Amino acid sequence: MKRFRVPLVLFVAVATALAGCGAADKRAEPATRPPDGVSVSLAQWRSDEPVHALQIAVRNTTTTPVYFADVQLVTASFKTLPPQSADATIRRTERTDLPVTYGEANCLPSGLPEVRPATVVARLRTGDEPLRKVVFTVPHPDPLLSRLLRDECSAFLVKQAADLSFGPDWKQDGEVMRGSLVLTRRGTGAVSVASVDGTTHYMVTPGTKRRPLVKLETDAQRAEAPIALSPGRCDPHAFAEAKKAFLFPVRASVDGGEERIVIVEPPKPLQDRLIDYALRVCGLGG
Repeated sequence: MKRFRVPLVLFVAVATALAGCGAADKRAEPATRPPDGVSVSLAQWRSDEPVHALQIAVRNTTTTPVYFADVQLVTASFKTLPPQSADATIRRTERTDLPVTYGEANCLPSGLPEVRPATVVARLRTGDEPLRKVVFTVPHPDPLLSRLLRDECSAFLVKQAADLSFGPDWKQDGEVMRGSLVLTRRGTGAVSVASVDGTTHYMVTPGTKRRPLVKLETDAQRAEAPIALSPGRCDPHAFAEAKKAFLFPVRASVDGGEERIVIVEPPKPLQDRLIDYALRVCGLGG
């Protein structure tokens, strides 16, 4: 068998050329450092909460316009969603918001996790430059992400043991609507509900004065607590801006542990009935 010997000089030349190509490729990679004078932070409007959204608040202190093609929130605390279209040219501004939805929280079955660092990844163009990928670092710990993670994972801990929902039967009784909060078994543990709080539009009156309002015992599959709803405000503007009208905070605990807040939202058909009822009671038609 013949062996081909490669001259040492040729080998060194080829290796040097390959190394040079690698260096050239590395130099050709688009920079990920944000443009000078451009930064981001996170914010959330009241209307964002029901749709699991937040705002990428962009600050541009320069006179050079920056075009954002798309943006993406990346953090180990929430499931990462694909980049979302922005299609926005941002000139000098203290704050311009780019809305994005964010993924489900990565919760733990044993307790509340600590919020993890976050970045905002964007494809953008500064002035007449070509599009490039940029990574903005979000100051850590971010207070908004900390709150969103805490709230979602608090509800997760309760929902492991039981589902909380509005019952199917609701009837108007004078000037109130009467129905129930229903607990349905999912996992293990006794689930106690301490209170059902009102929203921006509806007040909640429990049907009993006992505490807890209702308890799903460890050997029970279902439990319910009677509650009554009544309008919290009757001005027409209130019903035009009903962004959080149906996000009812329920304070619940498992096996006597710390109380957690679970947001319970009635199904759409019941929401429509409650709006019609409130309009009638308020004398606004319906």
